[in-house]
Parts: sequence; C-alpha cells; structure tokens
Amino acid sequence: MPPVCDALMVKKWAAFEQQIDAFKGLTRGRLRLAVVSTAKYFVPDLLGQFCAQYPDADISLEVLNRDGVLERLMDNRDDLYIMSQPPDQLPLIRHEFLPNRLVLIAPRSHRLAGQPRLEVKMLGDERFIARERGSGTRMASDAWFASKGFHPLIRLELGSNEAVKRSVAAGMGLAVVSEHALSQHHPLEDVVVLDVDGFPIKSSWWTLYPAGKRLSPLASVFLEHIDAMAQRWYKNRP
Repeated sequence: MPPVCDALMVKKWAAFEQQIDAFKGLTRGRLRLAVVSTAKYFVPDLLGQFCAQYPDADISLEVLNRDGVLERLMDNRDDLYIMSQPPDQLPLIRHEFLPNRLVLIAPRSHRLAGQPRLEVKMLGDERFIARERGSGTRMASDAWFASKGFHPLIRLELGSNEAVKRSVAAGMGLAVVSEHALSQHHPLEDVVVLDVDGFPIKSSWWTLYPAGKRLSPLASVFLEHIDAMAQRWYKNRP
C-alpha cells in the first residue's frame, strides 16, 4: 500500500478509536493544534489544565507565524487553529473566546511615560518597532492607525514579540503588542504601557476549523475547556 494510503488509514483508524471512546465516555487520542506565536503566552496554561483533566490525551502543538498557521489551516492538517485575525476569504467555523487587547509600549525612561490621556498626534515624531507584515498584531494596529489618519514612522520590522520588546527596552522606538506578550511585572522588562487615547486596541482570540469538518470528540471537549477557562480568566482579570 502506498505511504499516502497508509497515513490516511492511520488517521481514519485514530478517528474511529476516538469515536468508540466517546461512546464509552472516554477522552483520549491525539489533539493537533496550530497557533500563532503570540498565543504561546497563554496556550500552555490551557493545555496544562486540559492534560491534567484528561491524562490520556496526547497533544501535538505547532507554534508559527500567521502565514504558517494559515497554510496548515488551508491544508486541514490539524484539529483546531488559534489566531487573532481570522481570514475572511475562507469558509470557517469561528469561535471567539478571549479578548486580545493591544497596548502601546515604550522604554521605561521615555519622556511620555506616566503621562495621562496622550493623543496619538503627539507620537508623530516617534519611531516605531513593528511586527512583520501579515501578523495579527500588525494587521490590527495598521487598521487602527489608518482609521486615525496617523502614519507611524517604522524603524524596524521584527518577527517575534520578544525581539520587539527587547528593541523597545533598548530605546529604539515604541511598539504595539498584545497584553498577553507582557509579563505580569512588565516594568521588570524595562518597558511601560503608554496611556494613549484609543488604546488598548480591541481584538480577540479565535478558535477556527474548516466549515464542514467533523471535529473529533477530543477536539470538541477541548473547545468546551477553552470556553470554561476563558470565562474564568475574564472574571478574575484586574
């Protein structure tokens, strides 16, 4: 039998086993997830508690940039996908589960640090550090700046939140990042959140999968788990 047929047979057999387990009231098997890089700040908490509750579940996790996740989504390689800017052109089942507020950060020593109610026009002479084009954060921030008629002066485009934060801390410019990318004690990272009118930019996290796809019992249970965890986080946030 050709390798492709072997792989298809293994996949079908695994799905069949999960269906049998579902009838027995069991939750085991492999859950395949692909998430954008910023989601790595909260997905491990989701998975840790899920695995504690369902110890027979195996997890396959791919952490990629948005283009990488979209490629896997179009090929239907995984059970579920998590990102903040779902594509409009694909037929998808979309489920919004958690706020993803985008904040503007600056070096802790910046002249505007601590000043209240700044207007965006006051940032006209500032340099900005931006995520790469195509990232969810970049798409949301570009759209917000455009709606204000503001054109940020981009000094650097970087492909990771860690590189962006380090560049801001080094005094190279301001940046828009997800709150999830900041630790609870972000002053220790030598950055501060600026109080700019219109910020934080509102965004959300979504789970996605192709329309018409039948989720495995394990994936369905994980969706319920995400909902419960997100509601708990939202209630407990400061």
